[in-house]
Amino acid sequence: MNSLAPISPADRGGPAQPLLSARGLVKRFPLRGAFWSGKARHVHAVDGVSFDVAKGETLGIVGESGCGKSTTARLLARLLPADAGELVFDGEGVGTFGGIALREFRRKLQMVFQDSFASLNPRLPVVETIAYGPRVHGLPAAQALERARGLLARVGLEPAQIAYRYPHELSGGQRQRVNIARALAFEPRLLILDEAVAALDKSVQAQVLNLLQELKEERGLTYCFISHDLQVVQYLSDRVLVMYLGQVVEIGPVDALFRRPRHPYTAALLSAVPSMDPACRTERAPLAGDPPNPIAPPSGCRFRDRCPRAAAVCATRTPQLLPVGEGAQAACHLNDPASDHPQAVPPERAA
Repeated sequence: MNSLAPISPADRGGPAQPLLSARGLVKRFPLRGAFWSGKARHVHAVDGVSFDVAKGETLGIVGESGCGKSTTARLLARLLPADAGELVFDGEGVGTFGGIALREFRRKLQMVFQDSFASLNPRLPVVETIAYGPRVHGLPAAQALERARGLLARVGLEPAQIAYRYPHELSGGQRQRVNIARALAFEPRLLILDEAVAALDKSVQAQVLNLLQELKEERGLTYCFISHDLQVVQYLSDRVLVMYLGQVVEIGPVDALFRRPRHPYTAALLSAVPSMDPACRTERAPLAGDPPNPIAPPSGCRFRDRCPRAAAVCATRTPQLLPVGEGAQAACHLNDPASDHPQAVPPERAA
């Protein structure tokens, strides 16, 4: 089998069926010492997150540090057990009776992390690192090594020069290419890229992003791309999901969301993107203060303490994700005329 040939994975439900669906994901981390205080206390890392990832798309996930992006990624990959919620992969429940087994699910979903050095075994040559997973899953050793060499070449690394080097002998960009090759060794359908280019300088970052685009088209891949860099997200993504304090506040097509954000938090994030136009300088900080304490999130809208358009209803009622046009959804009382917010307008009339 040619490991570099375009992959046509079995498609159970056609293009209309999402490749991955998350429903009501919840993850809370207990605090040390809470037991002795007589009251259980938790960090609300992910709190009721639901979304779909369509086949062949790149879903960008953005938000401030601590908003739950990486925890969500680990829940999707089942690296952390969820306290509540479920995953459905191409119409099959993940790890449920009659659904897809975890072993098979983890072959179809792979993850690339931010720290390229910590992600690799320092005691193994890179070719052995790439071949290790397929060999454990039953591929003969010779075929696994052949596949690993082919993937090294595909990600732009010369096997004759790189194959038997150790991670400390490679640059950051080379190590991240090795991590991408290792993820592809399982012939997955979905890659979760958690800040995969954040630690690279801009020239290397551009090369890796172009490589990811090529691999997506070549192999029919689907991406979940997590990043703080909104310009990179805009370049790579088809849709964008915005998180704040463990919840989804907006999701929609990348062009519509960047052109016309429907949630004040999304607008603040976009206003912080550096501009080369002197006429578009940011003269005031787009957000004031720090995110609320995730141990005791505020009632109602979690963004209300930092929102310049907050009203009394924002403290008493939690906004729901509602359609706001152009295939987008936002969780803000401003988009719901029935919310009793004094500035609420129908989505079609929103500025």
